[in-house]
Amino acid sequence: MNIKSFALALSCGLLLCSCGQKGQNGQTAEQEFAVDVVKTASTSLTQSYPATLKGQEVTDIAAKVSGHIVKVYVQEGATVHKGQALFAIDPTQYQAAVQQAAAAVKVVQTSIATQKLTLENKKMLHDKQIIADYDYQLAQNQLATLEAQLAQAQAAYNAAKDQLSFCTVTSPANGVIGEIPFRVGSLVGPSLPTPLTTVASTSTMFAYFSMSEKALLEMSRQHGSKDAAVKSFPNVQLKLVDGTIYDYPGHIQAISGVIQSATGSVQIRADFQNPQNILRSGGTATIIIPTQMSNALMVPQKATWAVQDKRFVYIVDKENVARTTEITVMSEHDGTNYVVTSGLKEGDRIVIEGVAKLKDGTKIKPITAAQSAAKQKKAQQHMAEKKMPGQD
Repeated sequence: MNIKSFALALSCGLLLCSCGQKGQNGQTAEQEFAVDVVKTASTSLTQSYPATLKGQEVTDIAAKVSGHIVKVYVQEGATVHKGQALFAIDPTQYQAAVQQAAAAVKVVQTSIATQKLTLENKKMLHDKQIIADYDYQLAQNQLATLEAQLAQAQAAYNAAKDQLSFCTVTSPANGVIGEIPFRVGSLVGPSLPTPLTTVASTSTMFAYFSMSEKALLEMSRQHGSKDAAVKSFPNVQLKLVDGTIYDYPGHIQAISGVIQSATGSVQIRADFQNPQNILRSGGTATIIIPTQMSNALMVPQKATWAVQDKRFVYIVDKENVARTTEITVMSEHDGTNYVVTSGLKEGDRIVIEGVAKLKDGTKIKPITAAQSAAKQKKAQQHMAEKKMPGQD
């Protein structure tokens, strides 16, 4: 038997002896349990929610013309600015279309120049009454027709130039390049269901998370309305996947007006500035919301126990009898204490140690936490003094 086993056995023996002690009247002595008075205190709690990160704007970049990609100017994850070239599509056929349209414009312009000379001649003959009104009006109509043809040819020329300009695909906004599924040589076009890439504007990042309908209802009642609840939210923090806290605080900006029936939750959005592009669209993190509470009714976690989804404590009455009492606590806690929302009131006495050894209706001898700690220390010293030589 090593020293740890010996100490455990000795401790159990002392406990059994203590439990079995009898007083002078032959009655079993009351067991001593640490008891404390429930008090209110100020506390700071945090609520954590898993979140999904999205850029302020995520734009699909699609090809407006058909052709083979001849150049990819950027890499995945690159930071780009508005108007920067991303892809080049083979412009050969579109350059030819521009040249053809320009030639058509030139032909019509020449025809118009010729028709204007003809019209001047017709007017001179008409003024001298050499030709009839019909001939003069016909010349005017021919000029109008040619001018309409020029407008049509000019429109075709402009459209051809636009098509040619579309061969260079540019970024519509500042942001970060997403996945690039197409490379040099790939045939692309407007009908493709998959975009060439995406550009996520990440100067401001949106963190989406869900809160239960019950929690939102409590907040709305507390502050008067959903909009007032949004304004009352403190700054929130973002815990990244590596466990570090993001340098910039976030702000709750929007609460969805629709409850998700499948989960009974509502989506909330927090905005975070992202000047260093640390946050990426599509990433995950944890939203941490601090909650400051004053006059909170606090009980040690070790003073409670749970049965299924209910939590209990032992209240000690005036006769020092321990009574099982159900309590309701907040889901958020500091790791040591619970905040009680119902079942207890300030001034109640509860058992704070050894609740697993108690039974409902047991009469106990209350001692303070300090007395309990002193007894434990004395027992440890006693065991140390009894340590047998040569044992570990």
